[in-house]
Amino acid sequence: MHLSLTLTAAMAAFACFGEVASLPLEETLRSLTPKARNVLKRATPVAPYFVLYSDAYVSTEPTVSEISGFNVFALSFLVEYGAADQAQEWEELTAAQRSSILSEYDAAGISLIVSLFGSTETPTSSGYDPIDTANTMAAWVIEYGLQGFRLHSTPGTGLLSKWLGNFTTQLRTQLPQGQYILTHARFLLICGVEEGYLWVNSVVGDMIDWYNVQFYNQGTTEYTTCDWPPVHLLDYLARHLHSSKSLTSGVPLDKLVIGKPATAAQATNGYIDPSLLASCVSSAYADGWDGGVMVWEYPYANASWIATVRGDTWPMPSTTPTPTSTGTTPTSTSTTTTSTSPTTTTTSTGTGTCAGVAAWTTGVAYTGGSEVTYDGYLWTASYWSENDTPGGTSGVWINDGACTSTATAAAKRRALPPPIVTAPAL
Repeated sequence: MHLSLTLTAAMAAFACFGEVASLPLEETLRSLTPKARNVLKRATPVAPYFVLYSDAYVSTEPTVSEISGFNVFALSFLVEYGAADQAQEWEELTAAQRSSILSEYDAAGISLIVSLFGSTETPTSSGYDPIDTANTMAAWVIEYGLQGFRLHSTPGTGLLSKWLGNFTTQLRTQLPQGQYILTHARFLLICGVEEGYLWVNSVVGDMIDWYNVQFYNQGTTEYTTCDWPPVHLLDYLARHLHSSKSLTSGVPLDKLVIGKPATAAQATNGYIDPSLLASCVSSAYADGWDGGVMVWEYPYANASWIATVRGDTWPMPSTTPTPTSTGTTPTSTSTTTTSTSPTTTTTSTGTGTCAGVAAWTTGVAYTGGSEVTYDGYLWTASYWSENDTPGGTSGVWINDGACTSTATAAAKRRALPPPIVTAPAL
């Protein structure tokens, strides 16, 4: 039921897109300039989101192999007076160093963002002007080449919800949606937060890409089993954030990302073993939730941690080399054999649960959420892609399992909202 409500809301929200799109999607993408196409390729990923925060001291940003399986990496923190901790480390790198890291992350499908404020700043109590603060922080993101924000909205006295609405709106005037990520992070059990965030979502929710919901550092023993109080995870999300008041005020389930600490030492409470967490999210996924998981923090969480949590729900891309067209396919030297066709980068459409899904094809532009078959598996695009082979090093494609497997049927045929394509104004 929750999934059908979510899709109903998504269809209503995206109805206007169908009215203005007069050209086929592929033709629209091909008509963009090379610069616009590059912006789209590094733009906002689609659910599920796998978010890793970094605040502990490290000498440099992690390599792609160290954080493989995540699609968002967040530096902490950018605060009112400027960059701190890992954000400051990023600021102190040379332009060439930053460019090299960004290129490697882009190629692997990892977006690099910065976390704002943290747990010690209270913007409303401190009297920060939402417009000036947004302008200053947006300018920093642009100057240092990052791809967006994670806003940690620590409560203070005053009208926090109104402040957040004004701050978010101003950020979007500087950092257009589809080109830059804008997410919010939120505790659940602070008095009045559910009501406040339903208001925030009703006013500026369409500007926010997703919400990182922190299921830790609350109470004493909360959120350490799959039966998180007061009820099952999905029901809890639905009751408190998705549809606690009405369909129009609820937050779509695919915008709710579950946040947990990497180890018991990374939070006061709320730690859960990665294997058990994998079971929890798998159960919620089966009920229609597909938001993803965020974790505090690197290096205590890494590629191994997220591979465990993703498990069979969101299988990691296969490491088995996949065939690609090299232009030098060997030919048979036998005079008794028949000639063979050159190696191609596509496979035929699968059967069973993959029936009806087209094979991946070179030269075709795919948007986030697109499904293809390749090498006997079903794949879903995380974001816009062209000529990125499923299972390749780019990490664009999520492996939904073998076409002949019935165990992954739910993942293969999951319902997805219509794709959104925002052509950058260049």
